[in-house]
Amino acid sequence: MALIERTIATPHGAVPALWMHPPGARAVVALAHGAGAGMRHVFMETIAARFAAHGLATLRYEFPYAAAGSRRPDPQPVLLETVRAAVAAAREMAGELPLVAGGKSMGGRMTTLAAAEEPLAGVRGFVFVGFPLHGVGQVPNIARAAHLERVEVPMLFLQGTRDALADLDLMRGVCAHLGSRVTLHVVEGADHSFHVPRRKGRDDGAVLDELALSTFVWVETLALIARRQQTRQERAE
Repeated sequence: MALIERTIATPHGAVPALWMHPPGARAVVALAHGAGAGMRHVFMETIAARFAAHGLATLRYEFPYAAAGSRRPDPQPVLLETVRAAVAAAREMAGELPLVAGGKSMGGRMTTLAAAEEPLAGVRGFVFVGFPLHGVGQVPNIARAAHLERVEVPMLFLQGTRDALADLDLMRGVCAHLGSRVTLHVVEGADHSFHVPRRKGRDDGAVLDELALSTFVWVETLALIARRQQTRQERAE
């Protein structure tokens, strides 16, 4: 399976991207990186490989600051415009395959902030690999989730029980408030990087397989729902 380097044009210059398309792919995920590491970080490489093993193609992409070698995130408008450009590129590359978007930590949050401002055409759902509900050391709160009420498509939250950036009780409350369009998958013992202590009897590879399988099952469920809706519509006509 080839890993193809791409370039995505944005209003703030071109950014690099990596396209991984396994044989028989069932869907495409536009995958943004977190604040502290770019698309080639070992976590991003490994989760993309696990997604591929479960039939999910990925388009990983860099935000401009990461492409420039900086660790300081771009202003939010730049991040959001980059998300829109990358999702548009992924939509073209997906062809007839279902498209979902999201990413690790900040990348996932920026994706839904872009969608809350204006829906991202063609995106059937959003996947968050560790949603950053609040900052480390901050009093836990849900302010960062306020925009999710304006996101109208299904959302998948993959969260660890030891995530210092997302108090799990608060996250459960956010998901309950958002209702049936939200799925919360909790990984026992995992931190924000989805590392698990050895005493849990699991390694990080097993956790990443769990994340990928959960995402695949969720995407397949979305596709099934879409087919049923189309069938009902055709019968009504």
